[in-house]
Amino acid sequence: MNRIIRDQALVVTRALPAQNTNVDSSSIEVGPGVPEKIQVELAVPATPSLADGQTLTFTFQDSADNSSFAAIPELATLVRTGASGAGAAAATRTVYLPPSVRKHIRVNIAASATAGNNTAVSATLSIVG
Repeated sequence: MNRIIRDQALVVTRALPAQNTNVDSSSIEVGPGVPEKIQVELAVPATPSLADGQTLTFTFQDSADNSSFAAIPELATLVRTGASGAGAAAATRTVYLPPSVRKHIRVNIAASATAGNNTAVSATLSIVG
């Protein structure tokens, strides 16, 4: 049986936002001097309460000082859209951080105007390799 053991200092979770708001995860320190090929995973469980046609947008961000965060332009956002009265299925996005990434990373999660209350579900950001 394969087991993956993860350093809990390299894993953060964040409850999803209520409608028309956004939230930030805690940050993970990946520097200074980011080595090549750091792999990051964003895992979002199924979100049954996400209203039809409404979205949750997940944006990877970085910061040099752990206070001034900005989107990492090389990494695409993950958008989950509610459909068919069932919300959105689970999704995982695994990316390699670009060499230009700054010392701290986090994820920003934005909910559209009438997305519903999704705060019972939490996304997880982790360093996986």
